[in-house]
Amino acid sequence: MQPPIAPILKWLSAAYLILLVFSAIAPSSRAVWIAEIIPAVMIFIGIWAISLQYRFSNTAYLLMFVWLSLHTIGAKYTFAEVPFDWFNQLIDSSRNNFDRVAHYSIGLYAYPIAEYLIAKKKMAFGYALAFALFAIMALAAGYEIIEWWYAALAGGDEGIAFLGSQGDIWDAQKDMLMDTLGAITALGLLVFQQRVFASIQAK
Repeated sequence: MQPPIAPILKWLSAAYLILLVFSAIAPSSRAVWIAEIIPAVMIFIGIWAISLQYRFSNTAYLLMFVWLSLHTIGAKYTFAEVPFDWFNQLIDSSRNNFDRVAHYSIGLYAYPIAEYLIAKKKMAFGYALAFALFAIMALAAGYEIIEWWYAALAGGDEGIAFLGSQGDIWDAQKDMLMDTLGAITALGLLVFQQRVFASIQAK
C-alpha cells in the first residue's frame, strides 16, 4: 500500500514549480540553464518517485528543497552572477559565494539518506550516518568531474559560466568541502532530533 503524499511535499512542489518557471524566463545563458536545470529536475522527479513508496519527515523534505531552490536560482543567473551582494558583504568577500552556499545545501541530503536507511532498517544507526556522509562526499567528487567535463566540452564563456570557479584554482576542493560540511550539519541535526525524540518517549 502506498503511503499518503505528505502535504508539505505538495506545498513545496507547488512553490518550486513557480520558481522553475521564473528560472526559465530569460536566463543569463540558455545553454547553461539547460545544463544546470537537468539535475535539479531529475532530483525533483526522484523525490516524488521515492515518496510514492516512502514518506520522509517534514524536516527531510524541507532540507531537500533548499538545494533544489538554490540550484534553480543559480541556473537562471549562472552561479557567479546571482544577486548575492548582501551575503558577500556580510562575510567581507569580494567573491560571489552563492555557489558555496548552494554546495553546502547539497550536503543536507545526507539527512534523508540516513533517515531512509534507519527507518527501513537497512543498517545500524551509526553505519547509516557514515554511509550518508560518504555518499554525499562521493556525489560531490562526481559532480566536480562532470563540471570539468562539461566546461571542457562547451568551452568559451559558457564553459566558464558553468564551472563557476571565478578564478579560484581550489574551487573544486572548496566546493567538496562545503558539501561535506553541509552533510555533517544535517547528520548532526538528525542525531539531535533522534535523541530528543528518544528522551520524550522515555518519559
